[in-house]
Amino acid sequence: MRPFEYTRARDAAEALGAYRPGTMYLGGGTNLVDLMRLGVARPDRLVDVSRLPYDRIEEADGGLRVGAAVRNTDLAVHPVVRARYPMLARSVLSGASGQVRAMATVAGNLLQRTRCSYFQDVSKPCNKREPGTGCPAIAGDHHNLAILGYSEHCVATHPSDMAVALAALDARVLVTGAGGDRAIPMPGLHRLPDDRPDRDTVLEPGDLITAVELPPPPPGASRYRKVRERASFAFALVSIAAVLDMGEDGTVRDCRLALGGVAHAPWRAYLAEEALRGAPAREEEFARAADAELDQARPLPHNGYKVPLARNLIVRTLLELVP
Repeated sequence: MRPFEYTRARDAAEALGAYRPGTMYLGGGTNLVDLMRLGVARPDRLVDVSRLPYDRIEEADGGLRVGAAVRNTDLAVHPVVRARYPMLARSVLSGASGQVRAMATVAGNLLQRTRCSYFQDVSKPCNKREPGTGCPAIAGDHHNLAILGYSEHCVATHPSDMAVALAALDARVLVTGAGGDRAIPMPGLHRLPDDRPDRDTVLEPGDLITAVELPPPPPGASRYRKVRERASFAFALVSIAAVLDMGEDGTVRDCRLALGGVAHAPWRAYLAEEALRGAPAREEEFARAADAELDQARPLPHNGYKVPLARNLIVRTLLELVP
C-alpha cells in the first residue's frame, strides 16, 4: 500500500473543501481498504467522513430518511425498517458477514466496486480499472458476471444487495457537491458500462452522499431472495427484490421487480412489470413476464445458466407473494 494523506472531516463543507483530484472518501472502509491493499485503489488522500452527522434513521413524510453513515447492521435491525421495509432489512442481512455489516455504511454499500477477479488483480488488464486495456473476462472467467446491459468493454456485475432492494422501493439518494444538493433516483445512481466502465455511478468528482430517502412502503407483499454459491458471505449469482400488489379479483394491480447479480447496476425489470399489470396472478403469467424481461439477456458461454435461474427465481418469488 503506497503512502497517502489522511484527514477527518467535521462536516460536509469540510469534506468537500478537502477534495481534490486523487482524493477518496472513507466511510466504513470494508471495500476501499481491501482495494488499497490489492493496489486497485491508489488514493493520494483519504477524507474520513464516517463521523459526519449522517448516522441517524428518521421517519419523514410517511417514509424514512437513512443517513449515509448509518451502519448496515443498524439499518437491518431498526424496528421501523423491519416492520415497514422488511425486504430492505433482508437484503442487508443477505450481504457479507456480521462483522463486515457492523462496519460498513449505507453510502459505502452503494458505492462498493465489482468483485470481478480481473478488476481485483492488478497483474491483469481491466477496462474498469484502467480504461482502454481490455476486458479479459469476456473470453475468460465470467461464470458469475453479467447477462444484461453489458458492453464489449465490461461484463462486471454490481455486488450490492441493498441497492437491489432500494431500486425496487424507488428510493432516492441525496447528494451534495460542488454543484449543490440534488436527489438521484434508484435505479439511476449506478451506470451501465457503455464505453466508460470505470465510472460506476453518475456521481461527479467530489460528490458526497448524505442520505437515502425511502418513500412510504408500496402496497402489497414484498420479498428479497438471493441465490449464491454458499450459504453465507457470498455475492449473488442472481437476486430479486419483488413487490406484488393484488386486486380483489385476483389480478396484479401493481408490481415491482429488481434483479441483482445480472448487470453492472441493479436491474429494474420494467418489461416484466408491465407484462404483469392487470394480468391474473398465475404461474404461467409470471413465467411469461419473466421471459419478456429475459429476452434481452445476452449470456456469455459460461454464464448462460443465469437465464433459467433468473426466470425460476422471478416465478417462484412471485408465487410466494400471492395470498
